[in-house]
Amino acid sequence: MKRFHAAGVVLVLILVLLSGRAAYCLETEPASPAYQLNRADEDYRYLRDEANRTDLWDGIKYVPLNETGDRFFSLGGEARERYEYFNHFNWGAGPQDPDGYFLQRYFLHGDLHFGDAVRLFSQFQSSLENGRTGGPRPTDKDELDLHQAFLDLKFAPSGDSSFTLRTGRQELAYGSQRLISVREGPNVRQSFDGVRAMYRTGDVSIDGFATQPSETKRYVFDDGSDHNTKLWGVYSVVPLPLMPEAHADLYYLGLLRRQAQFDQGKERETRHSIGARLWRTEKPLDYNFEFLYQWGRFGNGAIRAWTVASDTGYTVGSMPLRPRIGFRADIASGDEDPANPDLQTFNPLFPKGAYFSENGLIGPANFINVNPSVELHFHRALTITANWDFFWRESLHDGIYNNAVALVRSGRNSTARFIGSQPQAQLEWNIDRHVTYVLIYAHFFAGPFLRESGPGQDVDYVTSWLTYKF
Repeated sequence: MKRFHAAGVVLVLILVLLSGRAAYCLETEPASPAYQLNRADEDYRYLRDEANRTDLWDGIKYVPLNETGDRFFSLGGEARERYEYFNHFNWGAGPQDPDGYFLQRYFLHGDLHFGDAVRLFSQFQSSLENGRTGGPRPTDKDELDLHQAFLDLKFAPSGDSSFTLRTGRQELAYGSQRLISVREGPNVRQSFDGVRAMYRTGDVSIDGFATQPSETKRYVFDDGSDHNTKLWGVYSVVPLPLMPEAHADLYYLGLLRRQAQFDQGKERETRHSIGARLWRTEKPLDYNFEFLYQWGRFGNGAIRAWTVASDTGYTVGSMPLRPRIGFRADIASGDEDPANPDLQTFNPLFPKGAYFSENGLIGPANFINVNPSVELHFHRALTITANWDFFWRESLHDGIYNNAVALVRSGRNSTARFIGSQPQAQLEWNIDRHVTYVLIYAHFFAGPFLRESGPGQDVDYVTSWLTYKF
């Protein structure tokens, strides 16, 4: 495995050198659009015009297959080399790793367009782990598998409106990815098997989907579908003309888990979520407010859960470093009585892997959180962010959970509400269009709940990664 890690580092360094642009990135603007979080969302038809072909990789991003150029093939990929270190992982519970470990992730995708109406997309993923005491976690290792493979059929592809039917294995990401995400932070990303219908007209989008998550297994081409879990729903985004640059998301999401585990116990879970999100990204004032209510059945009990989230920021463009002053406040319900069959614990479904932090110690269930932050722009490509998270339990009768809604600490051994706090600093350097470097340090100060419910040592966390995309 050490040979694989060394080869991966060498590969990324070679790609950085081949880009031929790192030395000039601070003086020149990229001529091509940025890569998308989901690479299937990229559109390279603009490269029909040879004058737009200014990037090293443009020769494989648009390969025409006929004279008109409406049939074409596109190839792309990604390599990410990451180091991660915990001092007192999980607040000192379980195996501890004194030296840290390496994570490697590689993607390769092909995109085939038969005109505007038919499209085939496939993407392979290889995720490797080296040196972690206790072995890889479920989202650390997947040696090689088909991450995405779908067929698009687009109807009425011309004009301002279109309807697309997508069938197969695909990534899903909606809103701020609080509920459905590609799980970018961890080494293995999330995809789903199923069908999705997408309607677009102007700035309005409406999606309907019926899926089940793909399983993450460790070895080669062994990822099937998780038949014990179903996800379905409708998600819409509309502009708000009376509020400048504002949009609203309205959605319904359904979830079935045949074996769901909470602090109360393990039962079959059928959960329905209805929510709304109000957001604006334009400077100087940006905001993101979300409100959600859940109902359903947990075994013989009724589910009644909720969450409210807010993230507001103001960018002072006239000041040096253009600081963004931000404040985030979130709350999600917890179970009120573990002896009662009814369940009030909020389920975040499939949230982003780094919900509060890349360390993933706490997930968004049964919590109250406030988080002031400041973001400084030293250059258009270099950003440093500092923030401080404070965590409490919403219900004293429920435990705390991770991002996968797995119970981390039961709430039955403590009556304390305060979980702890975590300051964090992050440096992100977008060296050029292809290369990104990230460095993060966080320290978690364990509070009374952690000390009373089990090992409660403070946690130090360091991670750093280099990503190359083409």
